[in-house]
Amino acid sequence: EVQLQAFGGGLVQAGGSLRLSCAASGFTFDDYAIGWFRQAPGKEREFVSYISRGGGNTYYTDSVKGRFTIFRDNADKMVYLQMNFLKPEDTAVYYCAATSASIRYHLSGTYKYWGQGTQVTVSS
Repeated sequence: EVQLQAFGGGLVQAGGSLRLSCAASGFTFDDYAIGWFRQAPGKEREFVSYISRGGGNTYYTDSVKGRFTIFRDNADKMVYLQMNFLKPEDTAVYYCAATSASIRYHLSGTYKYWGQGTQVTVSS
C-alpha cells in the first residue's frame, strides 16, 4: 500500500520555526521527486517546494525563498521541510506528494501520490 504521511505541524508564533516530515512507504522512493503544497482556508492549494529524486534540485515558491529548506533522506524514505521565520500567512494545511516528473512540479496534477496533510498555524 502506497503511503505518504506528513507530520510535524503545530501552533507557533510568528518568527518561529517548524520542521515538517514526510514519511513514504509502498513505492520505490528513489524514483520519485517530492513536493510540498499547502492550502489555507478558502484558498486553492498552492505549491511550496520541490526536491528532485536525488535531492540535487530544489525549488521554492517566491514567498518562502530564504525561509524554507527542503531536503530528503532516501535511505530512510523521508523528506523534510524546515520552515524558519514563519509568518501568519504561512498558516495552512501542508501536504507532501510524490511525482515521477521533473517538470511542471508546481502543478498539483503532476503528482501521483498524496499524503493526508498536517496543520501549521502561525499566530501573530
